[in-house]
Amino acid sequence: MELELPSGLRLLLAALREAGGRPYLVGGAVRDALLGLPVKDYDVEVFGLPADRLETALRRAGRVDAVGQAFRVFKLSGIAGVPGAVDVSLPRRDSKLGPGHRGIAVEGDPGLSLEEATRRRDFTVNAMLLDPLSGELVDPWHGREDLRRRILRAVDPGHFGEDPLRALRAVQFAARFELTVAEATAALCASMPLGELPADRVFAEMEKLLRQARQPSRGFGLMKQWGLLPAVAPELLSLEATPQDPEWHPEGDVWVHTLQVVDEAAALIADLDRPRQLAVMLGALCHDLGKATTTRFEEGRIRSRGHEEAGLPPTESLLDRWNVHTLLGYDVRAQVLCLVAQHLKPGQLYDERERVKDGAIRRLARKCEPDLLYRVARADCIGRRPGHFEPVAMEWFRERVEALDVAVRPPAPILRGRDLVAMGVRPGPEVGRVLQAVYERQLDGEVTTLEEARREAARLLETPAELR
Repeated sequence: MELELPSGLRLLLAALREAGGRPYLVGGAVRDALLGLPVKDYDVEVFGLPADRLETALRRAGRVDAVGQAFRVFKLSGIAGVPGAVDVSLPRRDSKLGPGHRGIAVEGDPGLSLEEATRRRDFTVNAMLLDPLSGELVDPWHGREDLRRRILRAVDPGHFGEDPLRALRAVQFAARFELTVAEATAALCASMPLGELPADRVFAEMEKLLRQARQPSRGFGLMKQWGLLPAVAPELLSLEATPQDPEWHPEGDVWVHTLQVVDEAAALIADLDRPRQLAVMLGALCHDLGKATTTRFEEGRIRSRGHEEAGLPPTESLLDRWNVHTLLGYDVRAQVLCLVAQHLKPGQLYDERERVKDGAIRRLARKCEPDLLYRVARADCIGRRPGHFEPVAMEWFRERVEALDVAVRPPAPILRGRDLVAMGVRPGPEVGRVLQAVYERQLDGEVTTLEEARREAARLLETPAELR
């Protein structure tokens, strides 16, 4: 097997061999290369070299951060051609000491055989090693054949169930790589006590499912089939029992619709950064949670009046469960809540398009990013198969927000506090009130230049507060 490696990584592997170790590329890099996918993360396992000598060799090659205690993973940064860090570790053996994911003791052992070292891995497709010097693929558990057959199978059924997180890893791997889970492995996943898992570990797997799978619905379908939803996302359980009007939703109940919407949304996020990808996908997943409590049969039709606002409490509950707040400085939580509350807005504005003024669009941009709202609304519109619904309203909305230059953020205020100070206004509450009033007129298009803003501020300052 041939794998083109970055120049810095080749130098690192050569240095590890010179130090007396036998380095192998392991896990995702090998799997992705066999699938013909871009290799983004490189993990190296080094046999035959004690931890102290391994660390010494690594510190000569780049900046090293060590994590772990009994076994240490060395994160090596500054490797030419590798944008992130390279994880370098010793072969490890696991011991189950207590419940849950954290009840597993891991110990590094450079003397382990290749077979024993790979036995601790979760799935056969992740248990392959590549000797970068010879190009030999070490595959004691037949992972390459499982990849060819598109099968996800546990390496060692006897130890697989010791880590309940593996059930969720099965979910996201099956969805991301479009694999069928082997029957025995599925049975193991269905029996796992997921309630023991910490929220951050659960959400790490859910984020991979939402952001990296072409069809996240595959993963949510598996969680439902295996009975994992009560522990992972009980807020979704009521969706299957919530019907929809067949004229508008020929696909069926809200669960079916939600799965179609998340799949459509997954096709709309490639150009976004990570936090915004996550906001769109969570918005798509949660957009109709309010239908469970608002759906009624009225006047011969199934209606869900007010489901947008009603969806906020269950959305908050799910975000709390997964501990979703800010990511890389971006307020994902606030954005998701706004997307849920406003997901019908593009269609409503389109229906009133002859009367909708620019100020309404600009004010909406103060609540959430219109570009993200467009994506969720578009996914919601076309996620109604086998029907065919053209997203005319959403495309109209996108054109309007782009024309007004508010796709990502609302207009910056023309008038600033320093401008009022320059006009002789003393700092105090009056400054904030005038700035807000002028900005409201700016949103309506009545103030477009700094000079106009100053004149409006002067007028407001001369007008008694009760008459403004």
